[in-house]
Amino acid sequence: MPEPEQFDVVIVGSGAAGLTLALRLPETVRIAVLSKGPLTEGSSLYAQGGISAVLDEADSVESHVADTLDAGAGLTDPETARFVAESAPGCIHWLIGNDVPFSREDGPDGGLHLHREGGHSYRRIVHAADATGRAVETTLEGLVRRRANVTVLEHHLAVDLITAEWLGHEPQRCVGVYGLDVASGRVRPIAARTVVLATGGASKVYLYTSNPDGATGDGIAMAWRAGCRVANMEFNQFHPTCLFHPRAKSFLLSEALRGEGAHLRLPDGSRFMHRFDERGELAPRDIVARAIDHEMKRLGADCVYLDISHRDADFIREHFPTIHEQCLQFGFDLTREPVPVVPAAHYTCGGIVVDHSGRTDLPGLYAIGEVSCTGLHGANRLASNSLLECLVYGTAAADDIAGALDGIAPPPALPSWDESRVSDSDEQVVVSHNWDELRRFMWDYVGIVRTSKRLERARRRVDLLQGEILEYYGNFRVNADLLELRNLAMVAELIIRCAQERRESRGLHYTLDYPDRLPEALPTVLTPSR
Repeated sequence: MPEPEQFDVVIVGSGAAGLTLALRLPETVRIAVLSKGPLTEGSSLYAQGGISAVLDEADSVESHVADTLDAGAGLTDPETARFVAESAPGCIHWLIGNDVPFSREDGPDGGLHLHREGGHSYRRIVHAADATGRAVETTLEGLVRRRANVTVLEHHLAVDLITAEWLGHEPQRCVGVYGLDVASGRVRPIAARTVVLATGGASKVYLYTSNPDGATGDGIAMAWRAGCRVANMEFNQFHPTCLFHPRAKSFLLSEALRGEGAHLRLPDGSRFMHRFDERGELAPRDIVARAIDHEMKRLGADCVYLDISHRDADFIREHFPTIHEQCLQFGFDLTREPVPVVPAAHYTCGGIVVDHSGRTDLPGLYAIGEVSCTGLHGANRLASNSLLECLVYGTAAADDIAGALDGIAPPPALPSWDESRVSDSDEQVVVSHNWDELRRFMWDYVGIVRTSKRLERARRRVDLLQGEILEYYGNFRVNADLLELRNLAMVAELIIRCAQERRESRGLHYTLDYPDRLPEALPTVLTPSR
């Protein structure tokens, strides 16, 4: 890419939200898509379940809205829930029109096969077998790569947003980003009339997560530094059963295993879920995750165990072929032995405050997908509403941007990245140590079950850590690990601050010091100091 380069729209992130936006904008708009790795790499690629949409005559938008409100534990915005539910069928038909290979019923009609998932009153989950995210993401990737108006910048990390105020111009507006080309190590300005953050969530802030490595809260941290409000960061969804193995990283063991009779066991082989809920292993996800967390902390155990070996081996291989094969690759045989599991951070329900078009507090800056807080998820996300939110807000933002671009002046000349007072680091080990410390104390103190004392400890730790990171950032050339650590530490602070402000237990935020739910549900909104 020649320098300086200007675009109409720069999209930071290449998941379902970012690629939807790129494809929904007119082909006359000059677009750049920045991707931290290969274009498809991100959380969207690994989404297994599906996309919720009312497509059955027996179902209704009213029911989808009601289910979304119920899951959100009083914090979901009703207008947002209705906007998303009403927009859902159109998004599915757009994907079908673009040849996403959704699963269909057997027979001559071949209608869409609809799943029913937890929290939904009807079958409304459109899916592509058990790899919906991969089907959507790879289809959209192929379409984007064929668009002549789209410049794809893979292996590029956004360092920070560039604002008119920072340049000494008026009025205040986002006018571009600084981007790190990982291959060359160079940071350069990328100017744009409009910038869109589609960077995903921040679950990598925790020691155990189902997310890929890139989920480091980059967009949330950049928007906060640029003056945007964030909200509801205390609500992070945890999946109860992630395979515990140093090389397994983000491999989940589906809740369907427990649905078919798998037992959760302690290291001594005893079962424990009946002590927490009469439904045992079939209790809701947040209850199971809290129970596992409690037992691990009580015993000082590294994990618990999921055991379905009492079922017929052929049944296991037939119903769970992918999981069985993956476990074998890590040395575990589901048909013969219990498998070690831990809860894992799964989804960030809060984020950058936006309106129904994805607009943030900063003119010229949009945020879509998991990076944003639209009001849809409230205190807990309804299954399969996440990919849906990406599609709906990618479309809404595209419509809003397309209608506004003609009235936006080209961005001003942007200054080059200043490296005149930094040097190459000879202490990269500091970054890796701080990274490990951050993720571990967030897991221990700001995880599934919280207390005021734990949050205070975490706040002291993150303040010290940010001081070290700031000093390091000011003295050495940036690289991908340092940028991600800086963003993770910022997001950790926001999570802790939101958790400290919420003096109740609601949805995904559970604290032993305030176990009851307050009668009025209010969002936790943080505003940067200017």
